[in-house]
Amino acid sequence: MGYFPDTSFLCSRYRNQIFTPRVIDWMDENPAPLPVSSFLLLEFRQSCRLQVRLHRNDRTKGFGQAEATAMLRDLQADLALRILETRPVDWHEVHHIAERLSATYTAAAGHRLADILHVATAIHLGMAGFLTFDDRQRALAEAEGLAVPF
Repeated sequence: MGYFPDTSFLCSRYRNQIFTPRVIDWMDENPAPLPVSSFLLLEFRQSCRLQVRLHRNDRTKGFGQAEATAMLRDLQADLALRILETRPVDWHEVHHIAERLSATYTAAAGHRLADILHVATAIHLGMAGFLTFDDRQRALAEAEGLAVPF
């Protein structure tokens, strides 16, 4: 049991954003290692790299290399300190769950594949809850019986 985060939660942990105070409070109140998947980590790292490119092409978008480097460094530190803990995942089973979620919810609600995979991973890992600031992911997680505290 526990909670599984999505990328919006990680972004608010490693970059000062509107939801950062909620993330800090939640992490302080829940000191156990937060489970993450290799896919979640890949999506977060990819997002940081994409934001750098967007910023390089248009300074009003994304964020700079220094900020991305700090975010990725802090992520690695949390992994080393076991604040975050990568959990092994049976991707075949996650994809099976994701297919069910897609067939059940996507036509009506328009879910993205990455969002479905995060919720499917939480279900696969037997999590009680899901940490997100994304309204569609919240609705999907709640529809599947996961608690969403925000």
